[in-house]
Amino acid sequence: MTAIDRMFLWTFFRSYIIVLISLVGLFIVIDLFTHLDAFVNKPGGFVASARHITYYYGNRVPEYFDLFGNFVTLIAGAFTVAWMQRNNELLPLLSAGVPTRRAIRPVFLGAAVTLALGPLNQEFLIPEVADALTSQRDDPDQAKAQSLMGAYDSSGIHFEGLAGFRKDKLVKKMCVTFPEHSRSGMVHLTAQEAVFRPKQGDDPLTGGWLLTDATPDTFTGEIPLNLTVLGTGRFFVKVQDADYDAVCRGGAWYIYAATSDLQTMLVDPEPRRRGKLAVLFHTRVTRPLVGMVMVVFGLAVILGNPNRHVIISSGLCLIVSAATFLFVIACKYLGDQDVLPPPLAAWLPVILFGPPALVAFDAVHT
Repeated sequence: MTAIDRMFLWTFFRSYIIVLISLVGLFIVIDLFTHLDAFVNKPGGFVASARHITYYYGNRVPEYFDLFGNFVTLIAGAFTVAWMQRNNELLPLLSAGVPTRRAIRPVFLGAAVTLALGPLNQEFLIPEVADALTSQRDDPDQAKAQSLMGAYDSSGIHFEGLAGFRKDKLVKKMCVTFPEHSRSGMVHLTAQEAVFRPKQGDDPLTGGWLLTDATPDTFTGEIPLNLTVLGTGRFFVKVQDADYDAVCRGGAWYIYAATSDLQTMLVDPEPRRRGKLAVLFHTRVTRPLVGMVMVVFGLAVILGNPNRHVIISSGLCLIVSAATFLFVIACKYLGDQDVLPPPLAAWLPVILFGPPALVAFDAVHT
């Protein structure tokens, strides 16, 4: 790597950091002032409000990075190439016989590095802050009630409830249904309160749900296999994967899961949202490719006509990239609605926009 390559690479990373901080900061400021009432007038005064704001938006930085990552890479590449043209940095290189594609190679190297940060962020950071991302602005302690989606345990037991409280892992009005193939046949239990007790060593009353004030309050026939009777109206249900998070997930809980977890969920016996899970899984695989297609297409538009004004070239670059992004969203929507098969919904943008991007880049004057 030559000195001019290092200069272009540093220019790209500098532009990337500036654009990323600007976009994320602007998004946070707008969202904060739009929902300011949710953060102020809380017990503890200004210090408590500032701590709440810092915690809330600090945990959402990975989500904002996931949202803006590809666009920030594209804008940073466009700014770098536009700066090279504006300051006539390309002209001496072309005069010395250096092809345009070789001159902007550091930009593509920087784009490859920054696009790789997206999957790393999705796999390692977002799952760690998933609980915070599902919390409400005015509920930093996660003590308010949340709606429940219900879930099936791998043993076939179905759990459903009226309201959940994440802080205490408590569910109000929980309904437990044992499947027909269990040794006791189909059994329904309704508990006024259910608390999930995480697994702790060899304690038999952990790793499941403690039901209180349940009806029926006793059993006269055979007791289901995973059920332990503790007293009148008190039961303990052993589960394998239907923990509090599984029962109390929101409608879009899976968008914060790691790709490996999505693959595991696709073979889960619960059929709900399997189509959307498959679309998201394949979209995760193609996302870096879509980002690189946007960068190649955008830079090819800028470099395609060196006589065009740099502002016009940058605008055309953003238009082409926005069209690609909108097409990606449209394909994902069609995949979610079962109009397109999940693999096709994820790969169609690459198939349609990849060849034109390569042709446009190949046509760049060298």
